Amino acid sequence: MERLKASLEAGHGILLAPNHCRTSDPLVLGRMMRKIGANTFCMASWHLFKQDWFTTFMIRRLGAFSVYREGMDRAAINTAVDILQHARRPLVVFPEGAISRHNDQLMGLMDGVALMARTAAKKRAKATPGGRVIVHPVAIRYFFRGDLERSLSPVLTEIENHFSWKSQEHQPLLTRIRQVGEALLTLKEIEAFGHAHEGDLYERVEALIDQLLCPLEEEWAIKERSGSAVVRVKNLRTAILPDMIDGDLTEDERARRWRQLTDCYYAQQMLHYTRDYISRENNVPERILETVERFEEDLTDEMRAHGPLHVVIQVGRAIEVSPQRDRTATTDRSCRRSKTNCGPCWPS
Repeated sequence: MERLKASLEAGHGILLAPNHCRTSDPLVLGRMMRKIGANTFCMASWHLFKQDWFTTFMIRRLGAFSVYREGMDRAAINTAVDILQHARRPLVVFPEGAISRHNDQLMGLMDGVALMARTAAKKRAKATPGGRVIVHPVAIRYFFRGDLERSLSPVLTEIENHFSWKSQEHQPLLTRIRQVGEALLTLKEIEAFGHAHEGDLYERVEALIDQLLCPLEEEWAIKERSGSAVVRVKNLRTAILPDMIDGDLTEDERARRWRQLTDCYYAQQMLHYTRDYISRENNVPERILETVERFEEDLTDEMRAHGPLHVVIQVGRAIEVSPQRDRTATTDRSCRRSKTNCGPCWPS
């Protein structure tokens, strides 16, 4: 916290860039800021403000403002730039662009975060001689302090029963997880391809993501089809959603687009099943917990909480944002993934 306190005392425009592995992350950051004695602003997805009036009221009072992620939300970008330019409060932006559901691995970082920081740095340098905008990478790492077998065995039993299987409680936990994972993948393959595939599980996952997204990208004339599933899904949602929001669609067309959005959702979910995230040699309790949580969410669209969880937050060293980008660099330093800024807690 001393690093962040020093930046606050120096009066810098501060961008906090945490990894985002759980829905509790904003509350965790709130506890940290309470200890420091400062408040933040936070950029949050627009859909969070569309749930009910009380949620909208509370989110706004807690310092959040909405960003329409499915397009170029100039109002949100301008708000973020203004906060940084005038150093009103630290601004929290989750640069992965979605909840990763794994706290030991980073997804690709979205380019827009560096764009906002650099724009604010230019304006701050011009309006306030010597004024700086800095980025603090923040590592949020959860540690499971409960009994894995006791917590997860009932969840796996429910999923197995859903498949009309007998409970596999006699099997080791990792064996059950592998069997359930393969069964879920096989079901999605049959739905998408008409038959199950064989071979390497992770190559099958990549093929399934392409099978779900490529036809949609072709239909919606998406030019940029490279990058992670998060980026590809964002591009598709940008094309699919506007007419749905405007309400100018027939019931049949609205239902068809909902099916397309469901395919986008599952493609993004499949991205979180990364190679060797858990294995007999790499059986980190939190990774096992996260994997079973994803199984439950993918199958039922709900996920129960397991605990107790202990969380460690580590604020990385300040990265000064230059008003000018180094065009010779292969990556923007303001948006570069790095372990070195946050030490041992930073996700690998």
